[in-house]
Amino acid sequence: MSSTAQAPVTKDDLRTISLNLRDMSQLFNSMDPSPFREKDLDDDADEFIVAWAQELPPDAPLRLSIYLEHWPTEDPKEVIATAIHNHFSHRANISGMELSQLLKQGRTSLLIGLLFLSVCLFLSSSLAAHAQEEWGAVATQSLTIGGWVAMWRPMQIYLYDWWPLWRRKRVFSKLSHIPIEVLQR
Repeated sequence: MSSTAQAPVTKDDLRTISLNLRDMSQLFNSMDPSPFREKDLDDDADEFIVAWAQELPPDAPLRLSIYLEHWPTEDPKEVIATAIHNHFSHRANISGMELSQLLKQGRTSLLIGLLFLSVCLFLSSSLAAHAQEEWGAVATQSLTIGGWVAMWRPMQIYLYDWWPLWRRKRVFSKLSHIPIEVLQR
């Protein structure tokens, strides 16, 4: 995207993300044959908008200002606003599905991990009678450690992995409703 972009500025209690473009086509992925309302945004434009939205507090009100150097023959405001809202709404839906899949995987991993841990702890306690012998102590400790290692993946999912997906979905949802102004430069 060979345009200039500005960091959000505060104006009327709204944080404004500004994009300066030559023309409307710079905003969209040129390889996408869909009509403008359904087109994907250009990767650079998408990345810029998302990066600034993520930098700001989640509850900060945002506005997107797009400045076009070459104004098209038809008023582009509605087309651009609809396309951007559709794009981020789609990305929010995809992030929501990814989050659901991750949590489903977490539930399955948790069930498998708990079953494996239970079997390992049962076998470990069964071998406790032989704990005075060297092989018995090693087997008891190995089973206990192995059982807890099986819990690593569900714990990682539920403690750490879901947060980034949830945050991304929240940012995309916010951007799917962002007020957009399209102005001639």
